[in-house]
Amino acid sequence: MGVLVCCDCFFYRKSKAKPNGKKAPTEEKKPYLESEYTKARVVDFDLKELVVLPREIDLNEWLASNTTTFFNLINLQYSTISEFCTGETCQAMTACSTIYHWYDEKGKKTKCTAPQYVDFVMSLVQKLVTDEDIFPTKYGKEFPSAFEAVVKKICRYLFHVLAHIYWAHFKESVALELQGHLNTLYAHFIVFVREFNLVDPKETSIMDDLSEVLCTPLPAAQNHVTER
Repeated sequence: MGVLVCCDCFFYRKSKAKPNGKKAPTEEKKPYLESEYTKARVVDFDLKELVVLPREIDLNEWLASNTTTFFNLINLQYSTISEFCTGETCQAMTACSTIYHWYDEKGKKTKCTAPQYVDFVMSLVQKLVTDEDIFPTKYGKEFPSAFEAVVKKICRYLFHVLAHIYWAHFKESVALELQGHLNTLYAHFIVFVREFNLVDPKETSIMDDLSEVLCTPLPAAQNHVTER
């Protein structure tokens, strides 16, 4: 999985200063909003069709399956630019005008770089999704009563990772010709969390401009589908 730091915390809190953390001082240009990039996708259909709960599937089963898949895909997407995300280049976990802070199991704020923050996230999520008591895979074993709350925590942190990739490493994604994959993954994730109200809209508001563009299906003639 490539994670370096194991975090045993399960419950954690936001910074009390702002909804998404401490505000960074300046707002910069957002190249990922340029039309030449937002048109890049790897699918050409409405992603909402992929997230709607199938009639014959249990809600918790559906949430578990999709959450695990998004964890693996977002971890993979981050790995493509991880060599550019270092303690020197990303001294804080930033996205747009927000700095995210990590809190340990005792609620203590931990000062960490972006790669350390992502390691905390991926280690924690991997621990959760492989815990048979939280994400049961054996027939007849029930999900815990707090399962939806766990999924919401996971999705909140996965959103932070996606937002950081766009904010700090979009040019590397373009250089690797992976912007189509990134856009499709982001749109799919946002459509999913909106469908089941898994992330507070205030949390994702920093990326609303991108979400508005990517979550609207493009006309077939304008859709630059990338085959890789």
